[in-house]
Amino acid sequence: MSTGHGPRIALVTAGSSGIGAGIVRALAPDHTVVVLSRSEGADAIAAEVGGVAVRGSITDPADRERAVATVLDRFGRIDALVLNTGHPPKGDLLELTDADWEAGLDLIFRSSLHLVGLVTPTFLEQRGGSVVAITSYATRVPELVMPVSSVLRAALQNWIKLYATRYGADGIRANSVLPGFIDTHPADPARLASIPAGRYADPLELGRVVAFLASDAASFVSGQNITVDGGMVAVP
Repeated sequence: MSTGHGPRIALVTAGSSGIGAGIVRALAPDHTVVVLSRSEGADAIAAEVGGVAVRGSITDPADRERAVATVLDRFGRIDALVLNTGHPPKGDLLELTDADWEAGLDLIFRSSLHLVGLVTPTFLEQRGGSVVAITSYATRVPELVMPVSSVLRAALQNWIKLYATRYGADGIRANSVLPGFIDTHPADPARLASIPAGRYADPLELGRVVAFLASDAASFVSGQNITVDGGMVAVP
């Protein structure tokens, strides 16, 4: 799909495998995708979808700046930023160290805020853009097995809502997608029993929700938390 100024452009972080790769593949029919990842898989998936790979870490400010600069230098615009990250430290609630929480804060929260800040001037010039943050079902139902993720991804969701409110009049939208269990690891029988759909999601299923939010089809959807979990978390 074209914006009238050329093809739509998306930047996806941690996009080389798993959920990130599903998002890249779902965006590819309507976007040229730039993939930021430390892994060699970034080159492979970028080649697969006709995109661009930037090797680097979402936790490194210089790599984040280089990724956004690559997008703008090569294409002159950016239409969608997808904030996907790896997993923060896990551990018992009171045994997690300050360093564990700091690592989670860098990975999930600070990196996302920095990237959004880097692309916002271009969104404002374009009078439009979409941010999609990948968080977790555990922000709705916090899990003791993942305290750092439960807490900090919830903080990111609230920040995304504030950003959507602040910049909505400028044509900028921002939403969060809350994955349940994804078919990137062997299924746990107890977890399966809690999912009404009776299975884990394919990464592409999550990716299609992200692609919708990044598209003009979602032009009036902003400030939302959209859970993609096969019905596992029933929230009124």
